[in-house]
Amino acid sequence: MSSGNDLFAPAAAAAPLAEALRPATIDEMVGQAHLLGPGKPLRLAFESGKPHSMILWGPPGVGKTTLARLMARVFDAQFIALSAVFAGVKDIRDAIASAHAALAASGRHTILFVDEVHRFNKAQQDAFLPYVEQGLITLIGATTENPSFEVNSALLSRATVYVLEGLSAGDLGALLERGLSKALPGSVIDAQASERLIGFADGDARRLLNALEILATAAGVSGAVQIDAAFVEHTLASNLRRFDKGGEQFYDQISALHKSVRGSDADAALYWLVRMLDGGADPLYLGRRMVRMAIEDVGLADPRALRLALDACETYERLGTPEGELALAEAVIYLAVAAKSNAVYTAYNAARAFVSGDATRPVPMHLRNAPTRLMKGLGYGKGYRYAHDEDGGYATGERYFPDGMPEVDWYRPTDRGLEERIREKIARLRMLDAASEKLKQ
Repeated sequence: MSSGNDLFAPAAAAAPLAEALRPATIDEMVGQAHLLGPGKPLRLAFESGKPHSMILWGPPGVGKTTLARLMARVFDAQFIALSAVFAGVKDIRDAIASAHAALAASGRHTILFVDEVHRFNKAQQDAFLPYVEQGLITLIGATTENPSFEVNSALLSRATVYVLEGLSAGDLGALLERGLSKALPGSVIDAQASERLIGFADGDARRLLNALEILATAAGVSGAVQIDAAFVEHTLASNLRRFDKGGEQFYDQISALHKSVRGSDADAALYWLVRMLDGGADPLYLGRRMVRMAIEDVGLADPRALRLALDACETYERLGTPEGELALAEAVIYLAVAAKSNAVYTAYNAARAFVSGDATRPVPMHLRNAPTRLMKGLGYGKGYRYAHDEDGGYATGERYFPDGMPEVDWYRPTDRGLEERIREKIARLRMLDAASEKLKQ
């Protein structure tokens, strides 16, 4: 038998700071005032006396797991946690069996918390439905992805969606004060160091407290009592922004970049480009998106934009990071300040919609190629007017659409950039065509 002083007895592991500071009541929660303030939805849920199934949607480290645990405590319910990343059908069955057992033995209800619930497939998500409907379990799903796309509609219809937000600088500052008193008692941290830590956390409480633990370890080793920004920089090495390369946040930032370019705000476009590069986005993916912007939003108002965007991609391929990123920055600023036109984009979509719903119209005889004597004999190419032989290099009144084709006006150049001149030319050519028609009459 081991004694209490046995050197080989397992030592109790110290709880991580994030766990040690986990709130015991909703009043201790930091952030989410829009949900937990007086009269707000989640506070009312806690005060209702009866739990209900819900989906907690928000970025990492904002309190989703904590809220689920607090709900189990408030309602004196059995708490079962599953991670959809690791759990399978057997784990779900075991959880349901445990819920049955708790109800039978003591009448206790079960709150089943499923982290990253969007990782479960449709069949796994559907497996919860009968038990939610029976009232055997209250399901609390946590997700960082938009539940509209990732959670089954049947499950969504039975759960209330609460949107949690990243913690503000003020929220993180309050949390930092709590953490400092526990992790670095007796140490002094200056304002710049605090600001650097809060920036590093990027709205994530767990990230902040984990960073604080790293600082505490480093301070203990070095004997540092004064914690300044340089110490934080050296200890944490780099500020890695929270960035999901495949999730909604990624596409939100791409959308912001595209709309900043479209809105001709060079500084905002540069901000979103650098923000995404800083977060680890593939620079060539961003380059390809800029090529799309050049086509869709600049178009023929400034055809140089497309070439510049393509050149930026090629430059990055040759130079890599960080030198090649400057070419991407040059391209995004040019795109933002360039004249804008979506006339080509609009014309293409209109033409595509027409063709997809139209019959297959034959090519007019005068437009057909006639490489053989037989084809010439059948009238292929007969009556075709070679534009270069006409006055001004334009065959007035000539038609290039299939016979019976209705009049269309898909491409409508703007009065911006080069398209202003294109518009003037098209107007002049149409006047020539109209004059030609009058002469025929």
